[in-house]
This record gives sequence, C-alpha cells and structure tokens, in this order.
Amino acid sequence: YGAYQSIYEILNFLNKTDATIEQLAEQALNVGKCNLIVMQLLDDGHTSKFGHPEPTKVRTSAIPGKSILITGHDLTDLEALLKQTEGKGIHVYTHGEMLPGHGYPALKKYKHLVGNYGGAWQMQKLDFAVFPGPVIVTSNCIIEPMKQYKKRIYTRSFVGWPGVKHLSSTDFSEVIKQALEMDGFEEEEPYKSVTTGFGRNSVMSVADKVVDGVKSGAIKHFFLIGGCDGSEGERGYFRDVAQSTPKDTVMMTLACGKYRFNHLDFGDIGGIPRLLDIGQCNDAYSAIQIAVSLAKVFNTDVNSLPLSLVISWFEQKAVAVLLTLLHLGIKGIYLGPKLPAFATPNMLSLLQQLFDIRAISDPKQDINQMLSKGKSQGGGGGKETEI
Repeated sequence: YGAYQSIYEILNFLNKTDATIEQLAEQALNVGKCNLIVMQLLDDGHTSKFGHPEPTKVRTSAIPGKSILITGHDLTDLEALLKQTEGKGIHVYTHGEMLPGHGYPALKKYKHLVGNYGGAWQMQKLDFAVFPGPVIVTSNCIIEPMKQYKKRIYTRSFVGWPGVKHLSSTDFSEVIKQALEMDGFEEEEPYKSVTTGFGRNSVMSVADKVVDGVKSGAIKHFFLIGGCDGSEGERGYFRDVAQSTPKDTVMMTLACGKYRFNHLDFGDIGGIPRLLDIGQCNDAYSAIQIAVSLAKVFNTDVNSLPLSLVISWFEQKAVAVLLTLLHLGIKGIYLGPKLPAFATPNMLSLLQQLFDIRAISDPKQDINQMLSKGKSQGGGGGKETEI
C-alpha cells in the first residue's frame, strides 16, 4: 500500500460533494500519512546513495578562487556538479536548503565543496547579486532574477523563469565554462562556520548520553524549532524563541527556518550540542524518527516527552509536514507567524479541538508555557505514534 495508491484514493474522495467536515479532516490526515511514506522513500534514497549524515562544521565565509553556487534541495544535482568540477580549480558553495549536503559522507568527501554561502531562499536577490560566479537553482525557491545575475543563473528540473537558461539534464559544462571565465572570489573572508549533519543515526548514537542527561536533570526539555522561512518581520519570533530557551534544554532544527539562529553559539550540555541541525525540510522524517526513538527509550509516547514543537509555516510542503505530524497524533504544536488563508474558522476550531494547535504569541510567554506544561496538554489522549 504505497504513495500512489494513497494519492488515487484521496483524489477520488474529492469527487464527493456531500463530505462532512469530519470526513474532510480524515482525508487531510490521509494526506499526512501519504507524505510520511514519501518522506521515508526520500530519506531511504538519500541515505542509501550518500550515507547517513554526520555532524560537520561548514565554512560560511568565502575563500579566494573561481566559484559556483548551488541552491535548492536536489542532492543528486549537487553530486553531479561536484563530480564534473573535480580537478578543475572551481570551488562549490551551497546555498539555502542545500546546506545539509555537507553532512553526507559521499558528498563531503569532495575537497572543493568548500562551504555554504548566504542565507535562506528569500535572501537570494542579495546573495546571488554579490556572488562572483554562476548560480544553479534546483527543485524550487526561485525569485524573479535581478539584472545583476540574470545572465549567470541556471534552473534545473521543474524550476524555471522566462529569460533564464534552463538545464534539461545534469550536464553542467556550460555552468563550468562560465565559472572559469569569471574572476571568482579574490580575497579570503574572516572565518565563520555553522554545524549540520545531526541526522537520526548521529543523534541516536549518543542516545545513552541523552538519557543520562534527562535522568540527571542536566537536560530538562527538548524543542523542535524550524520550518519555512520568509521575509516577514514576524518571523524573528523563531530566533527570539531559540535565544530564550534555557541552557538546560536542547533544540533540534531543520529547513530554512534555521537560518534565523543557526549562526549563534548555544553551547553544549555534557558534550551534546544544544543546537542540532537535522537537515532540510524533507528531513522532517528524521526528526520524527528521533522523537519516536526517544519515546521508546523512555517507554512512553511522543506526546508525553518533554518536547515542544515550534513550527514556522509558509508553503505547501509545510502543510504536508504538519498533516504528517497530525496523522501521527502529535499534539500541542505551536504554529506561526500566521495561519494560511485557507484555514477557515471551522477548520481551526476542529484542529484545536483534536490536536490543541496553538498560534504563537510572545516568545518568552510561549517558552514559559511550554516548560511549565510540557506536553501535558496533549499527552495521554493521542494515538500511539508509530512508523
């Protein structure tokens, strides 16, 4: 019973003209179930091809040399680019959601994968304009290109823009030629870095330390703070929440929302970093696996863990991931900065009734509420969270 069968059944359901709100909610959760299958397939594809991510320090400042920037989500495109640029004197930088690529053994082995440049997708007009080389946009997240870089940006797969060169395959020879013709970075920037690669295997390899930390009281609470980023000022809330977490708590993060705070030093607890970058938005599957594994270790369910989810909302993929979390019965999620236009009052009422979904408010007030109530608002009434 796979993803395609689920999609057919959900599409067939949409032919109904007399569906109740309860039936609509049930089918929405089936979308979440289908998305879980798809995320697992993608996770299996990534880890079988590139290995399991490893904690990796990634340079975020430039070094002298000719350069290519690659953004988006497609790790297969990144691998193809690395193979074709090897030995050609070109440095490859990742951007946006491509940052987690540095954690995979089969990708990090390339010495000319030198770092990550810029921030999240909404910063691309600034980042691409000053990057002294061609840019490859994979999978999604393109904004109308500026004149400064329109002649040196290339799209791949289903991404495209009028007047921009589209590559129908992973033959990057044209990109490489342009990179060799350009000057690249002329000076070395002061060293800065972030750390990524805390996939489920890496986190659970230190599960004994995590358990000891919880039992000893060194670790009081876990947070998952992540999701999509955007240009709205209200999204600074997620940085404020991260900075407001007590020093005896651990944060997991994923997707481009992490750029709000992943450059900050949060320290560690007994050698366990307080901030664990799990990966792309697609790696929500890995985050779910970590939560489920911890629940098994503590002989409880996810809703009873000292865990709070603070999700940054934006587009369709975020909707799918949220529905997956709800399908798994996870309750008490904090969501913001604002709910989507299609969220009707009746829909919100049902979601709050069934899953205790909460709109974000004041960062410190929300943190205090999470710490004081833990997951008691959702614990014990949800279905068993299993994958």
